[in-house]
Amino acid sequence: MDARLNLFGNQLAAKVVKHINSAGKVVTDSGLPAATQELVKIRASQINGCGFCTDMHTKDATHAGETATRLNLVAAWREATVFTDAERAALELAEQGTRIADAAGGVTDEAWANAAKHYDEEQLTALVALIALINAYNRVNVMVQQPAGDYQPGQFG
Repeated sequence: MDARLNLFGNQLAAKVVKHINSAGKVVTDSGLPAATQELVKIRASQINGCGFCTDMHTKDATHAGETATRLNLVAAWREATVFTDAERAALELAEQGTRIADAAGGVTDEAWANAAKHYDEEQLTALVALIALINAYNRVNVMVQQPAGDYQPGQFG
């Protein structure tokens, strides 16, 4: 399977990705826990059907020490007992933020208030930015049909 566009060999794509990655670095360096960041990226990528990002972020999470049990249960986090209340709040916000077009009201006040119980303003800002960024990456990769499975942890720096 080949992608519709070669995002890795296209000068314009390289410029766009450079700027998205710069925003992502701000989030990575924030006070939002790294494990939470990966869980959110995985869940949004699952919802969006982005195999490339799901592959990347499950491998990055594994490389960082995440357990197979937790990774295997991300899609069923509501029924799983392996996530903290804070992680569950972040996953709910990620789901609602990813499915924003499915709900006329967007993210519910309840989901926002629950996230605000567990994260301070800087972390909430990072969480909102992270959800927006992973959704942008998902959409690019799904549109160009970027193949999944070959990602190696750390290959992009």
